[in-house]
Amino acid sequence: MMKKTEEESNISIFNCTTNLLALILQRIHGIRCCSGATDNENKSQTRTKTPQILKLAVSGVTELLRLFIFSLWFCRLEKVNDKDRDEISVSGIDDVIMILKSDYENAYFVTGVFTSAIYDEDCVFEDPTIKFQGTKLYSRNLKLLVPFFDCPSIGLQDIEKGVNSETYFVLARWKLRTYLKFPWRPLISIDGSTVYELDNKLKIVRHAESWNVSALEAIGQIFTPSFDRPGE
Repeated sequence: MMKKTEEESNISIFNCTTNLLALILQRIHGIRCCSGATDNENKSQTRTKTPQILKLAVSGVTELLRLFIFSLWFCRLEKVNDKDRDEISVSGIDDVIMILKSDYENAYFVTGVFTSAIYDEDCVFEDPTIKFQGTKLYSRNLKLLVPFFDCPSIGLQDIEKGVNSETYFVLARWKLRTYLKFPWRPLISIDGSTVYELDNKLKIVRHAESWNVSALEAIGQIFTPSFDRPGE
């Protein structure tokens, strides 16, 4: 059996995704039309409730497909830029701080553009909602979120270095504000800090965020409609 190429695998995943989403749409429509209601009630539901559900479902499908295509493009971009990133080197913790400041100037939380070369490939990333390992996975996760941000901004408040049990670290405090491109335009507003722990090679081995809101409150912001218009 011939081994699938990366492009063929991506197409296969894409087809499976679209088929699954189409099936979901059919089930939603079928549940509405095949309920125990009378014919007149079914016709009334078709005119009112069903179109609204389908519109939301179609919007979701559109976002998922756009996200899928966007992620493929960034995966290819990462392969091109890996060599250049590996050329970056640091000689002290002040160099790390300088690079981190530059990344904040590029708003790396909301653009997905950051200097991966100063991170260990097995760096641990965590915030109040999630914890995982791997710098490439972190980069991919950031870039997958980028298409959903509307008028995003992140401002670095201050940044400092320190030592904890003979381990060097950098502490950065920041303010994040962005709308999300959902129909209800939720506003995400978080004051937070990030601890960057370094190993003896001055590579970041832990990237830990703390927020001024709980994980539940942060998730709640996603589902809270905003009546403000982005940019106001």
